[in-house]
Amino acid sequence: MDYVYGPGRNHLFVPGPVNIPEPVIRAMNRNNEDYRSPAVPALTKTLLEDVKEIFKTTTGTPFLIPTTGTGAWESALTNTLSPGDRIVSFLIGQFSLLWIDQQQRLGFNVDVVESEWGQGANLDILASKLAADTAHTIKAVCVVHNETATGVTNNLAKVRSILDDYRHPALFLVDGVSSICALDFRPKALEATKTAKSVRVFFDWNDYLKFYKLGTFWPYTHPSNCFMDLEQVWISFLRKDLTILAVEAWGLKNCTQKEEWFSDTVTAVLVPPYIDSSEIVRRGWKRYNLSLGLGLNKVAGKVFRIGHLGNLNELQLLGCLAGVEMILKDVGYPVQLGSGVAAACAYLQNNTL
Repeated sequence: MDYVYGPGRNHLFVPGPVNIPEPVIRAMNRNNEDYRSPAVPALTKTLLEDVKEIFKTTTGTPFLIPTTGTGAWESALTNTLSPGDRIVSFLIGQFSLLWIDQQQRLGFNVDVVESEWGQGANLDILASKLAADTAHTIKAVCVVHNETATGVTNNLAKVRSILDDYRHPALFLVDGVSSICALDFRPKALEATKTAKSVRVFFDWNDYLKFYKLGTFWPYTHPSNCFMDLEQVWISFLRKDLTILAVEAWGLKNCTQKEEWFSDTVTAVLVPPYIDSSEIVRRGWKRYNLSLGLGLNKVAGKVFRIGHLGNLNELQLLGCLAGVEMILKDVGYPVQLGSGVAAACAYLQNNTL
């Protein structure tokens, strides 16, 4: 789509990237620095301690690696597993699909458990597989915490409980790309790197550990500006409630099939068969300067996504909901203008301190 300039700001309501706090933007607006200067290790040491708080640990060893979520996947897999290791991995949407593809291409033996898109990981099947695995051939269980393609959040505590109940030593590997800093999460995986035989270079944790001990922290040149912007931004659960109420008022359905799986960070909205959800996203951008998330893969053309995470407030979300109502009217859906906004406003007024 062509870039269209409009006054004011773009209304960014995709599940990522998200709105950035102004102090963070200002912190990034600085010149590059010598990564070998004494200031960089001092800053890095502080950041590593701060990151521990995000992951709810006081003893864990975090790594700051400039990469995308795909790189984080590869880092976790190659540092903890060896080629041929058996993995149980849950396919519930586009991002779990991509992670499984990576697992297979890296040479692991992937036992895929597939659910209908809009459902969470089938933990009954996990329990049966662990019960049958008395020889402990399963080396890892891989779960996407927050599947943004469908708006599904998996219950990690329940997965951990199942592993503990069967006293199974499998590693629990989690994609936290759209949940860390937003949903509760606590990790522990470093011990496994001592026996992992997967080939790794750029993502090798041992390289980092070596430079951690030296006190310089970085095994290569890092993008210093990126690390000036680390700030913890927790999500407001109220925004999810407002969005769900609006969707219900419009007479539409959530792609996520059970309330227990509803994501706090994104809502995927199903549209009627006669509407192409891609047109909703296109019109939002072109006509109203509103960015919504597309439906991906199996739900392409069937859902649009409203991201409600990052640096935004409830009144900003009301603006997004108003824009969605106008778009729905544009594409021929018989929405009553103001219905979703009114439902959200009523709830917000009664639940704001």
